[in-house]
Amino acid sequence: MKRHSIGGIFVLLTFGVLSSAILLVLLLGADSYRQLSERGGASYEKRICVQYIASKVRHNDVPGGVFVDGFSSDEEGIPTLYLAREVEGEPYYTRIYYYDGSVRELFASALEEFSPEDGNEVMAAGALNFWEGDGELTVEATDTKGEVTALTLALRSGEADA
Repeated sequence: MKRHSIGGIFVLLTFGVLSSAILLVLLLGADSYRQLSERGGASYEKRICVQYIASKVRHNDVPGGVFVDGFSSDEEGIPTLYLAREVEGEPYYTRIYYYDGSVRELFASALEEFSPEDGNEVMAAGALNFWEGDGELTVEATDTKGEVTALTLALRSGEADA
């Protein structure tokens, strides 16, 4: 004689419902985490270029140490941020500029001529522009997705010209 226990079926059904609920909560949590992670990554990518430049400017903000010009006398069309410093009595520039799809940096003697392709690629970007005036420096960066981020820095040195 076979006996069916209603209690056993109830326990099995309860286990199935709880397992399904746990699985649903895990799936919803994973989707929320993915969305937050993507949003955070996009926000990071949007801000990183201007924050990188702001950090460089803050470390070099001395009178006459921060100015905007063309890359060189041959390359006037490339807006370039110059961070000037003296190394063993010789003037050096850190040039930050946009060239060939990326933000580049070149640290070298101010007395030598260089080409834009000589700089080290820092990060991929869509564009980079600088404006200066009244003791302020404005940086406008376009990321690879076309999102534009601008940041205006008040130069502590109070000067924006070399």
